[in-house]
Amino acid sequence: MAGAASGETREPHEGILRRQSARESSARTYARALPIVPVRARGLTIEGADGRRYLDCLSGAGTLALGHNHPVVLEAIRGVLDSGAPLSVLDLATPVKDAFVTELFRTLPPGLADHARVQFCGPAGTDAVEAALKLVRAATGRSGVLAFAGAYHGMTAGALAVSGGAPDVQTARLPYPQDYRCPFGIGGPTGAELAARWAESLLDDPKSGVPRPAGMILEPVQGEGGVIPAPDDWLRRMRRLTADRSIPLIADEIQTGVGRTGAFWAVDHSGVTPDVMVLSKAIGGSLPLAVIVYRDDLDTWQPGAHAGTFRGNQLAMAAGTATLAYVRENALAERAATLGSRMLDRLADFGREHACVGDVRGRGLMIGIELVTPEPEQPEPGAPEGGAGGPDGRSAARTPYPPAPGLAAAVQRECLRRGLIVELGGRHASVVRLLPPLTISDEQAEAVLDRLTDAITSAARDQESHGPDRRDHGGGPRR
Repeated sequence: MAGAASGETREPHEGILRRQSARESSARTYARALPIVPVRARGLTIEGADGRRYLDCLSGAGTLALGHNHPVVLEAIRGVLDSGAPLSVLDLATPVKDAFVTELFRTLPPGLADHARVQFCGPAGTDAVEAALKLVRAATGRSGVLAFAGAYHGMTAGALAVSGGAPDVQTARLPYPQDYRCPFGIGGPTGAELAARWAESLLDDPKSGVPRPAGMILEPVQGEGGVIPAPDDWLRRMRRLTADRSIPLIADEIQTGVGRTGAFWAVDHSGVTPDVMVLSKAIGGSLPLAVIVYRDDLDTWQPGAHAGTFRGNQLAMAAGTATLAYVRENALAERAATLGSRMLDRLADFGREHACVGDVRGRGLMIGIELVTPEPEQPEPGAPEGGAGGPDGRSAARTPYPPAPGLAAAVQRECLRRGLIVELGGRHASVVRLLPPLTISDEQAEAVLDRLTDAITSAARDQESHGPDRRDHGGGPRR
């Protein structure tokens, strides 16, 4: 990491931050925890205006599958710019769009690509979620939606309604299976079975108060919810449950897609083919792009039923085509699976030696470390004690320690001091999240883990000296 730059560079850097604070909305999020001014970036590395360099494990909240300014992405963008092609064309057909759709369909789960339609939406993932909800309501003639506790699907009204932090109940909420904080206190396959039975009972009980819904929306790995992978058997159960009742299944792959979890799409791990896939972030190759892909028999929309001024972003389509092809041709999903497993193993070993690490979990290069206050709640008779879990999010349930959002925030600050950018998430903002680009090298991965574990050790030591965090365990989406 480069040292601090001269005072001449530092002053503009600090002035930019002051002006941002004075002029931008109070809704800003990342800028509060990451007071940096990026001026250059390549791959995993960002350089700030003050001359410091950082390893970026936020990656635009998972948008940068190939890292910053990857050569194939830049070449694709320059190709469009130099060709004189129009940059925004609404929903008109273009060679750039045709190439993007062809490459996208090449990657889709078996059983979907041959019977699929694609809808280009507004530029953000939340726009695609809105489109998916409208689609299944129009196709089924029903209005209700099934969603899951802990979900995060975006910040527009409909997307918020199916997210875990919804202020008003407009959606039937189901338990999402997990081990460390299992809603049934069991975890493992038994906990997942109970979650599935709950969903089945809700749909089949004529007095449940939940009529047959227009669709079910889920994340194959909950991201903002705390990096919680869905068990493959449970996901297959949800597929059977919805298919048997003619309920469209919507898979939100906005953050999990394009190789992130160790498969091209996270549903590929379970062999599930959803009826609708919601895609954004990495599919635009770092530029704004969002689509839904769905079964053609759901395509009952009238012309203009869903639109968006910027759905014809040619630069994003070109960058997206290059990214999708590069990930596919270079087996980056398989690389993410292998490297992610090694990183999870090392973090799990670290966690077993540090009581403040409650759980380590994730899939591929989507990794979460839940930090806790090592004062176990009163355990049930015979219940195992808290401690770090296994690397695959499938460890047996144990009495969880209270979440430590203050410690997580301190770890994020200590990481930044060491030149590492990480995100926080989880129910109580107590989960440190890693979303490195799929192009991260073995050496860079080791550097990330060295800085992260050193930051956790330092922050935990400081907490022990000053007393554990006692602040409210609140928290919500940080977009």
